[in-house]
Amino acid sequence: MIAFEPDHLREIILAAQAAYPAEACGLLVGRRDGPAGWRVVSLAPSSNLAGDPTRTFEIDTKLRLDLQRDLRGGADQVIGLYHSHPDAPAQPSASDLQRAWEPDLVWVIVSVIGGVAVLTCAHVLVEKAGHSRFEEVAVHTSDWVGLALRPSGEGPGPG
Repeated sequence: MIAFEPDHLREIILAAQAAYPAEACGLLVGRRDGPAGWRVVSLAPSSNLAGDPTRTFEIDTKLRLDLQRDLRGGADQVIGLYHSHPDAPAQPSASDLQRAWEPDLVWVIVSVIGGVAVLTCAHVLVEKAGHSRFEEVAVHTSDWVGLALRPSGEGPGPG
């Protein structure tokens, strides 16, 4: 399970909607939260440096290296990344699997359909029988109701 404060999850969702039709992306900072989970304590949004940001994402390497240097020696670390899938499911793509080489990172993906975030899922990379694949992990926050956003990000939508 990966646990978010509502404000962090809201920030990811708003970034995904604002970037549409391009992919939003960034890093998750946090720590292990028991043997089977993670807790996000902050986000590090990144510009999408991909050649075609409507089809893929690339997190700024300098951001990652600077962040890891700043976190060195502390309890927090880079525990994952987030990105959006414009007009596609919140499931890892074949391209995501090809680019996933760090098994300790959680991949959070937001599906954005027509500019509206509709689903957020998290996955981890697992190796079984010599093959890598993603497995879904639960996403937890203390306030799902507060995350019902209008496409403009102006607060709760109709419910």
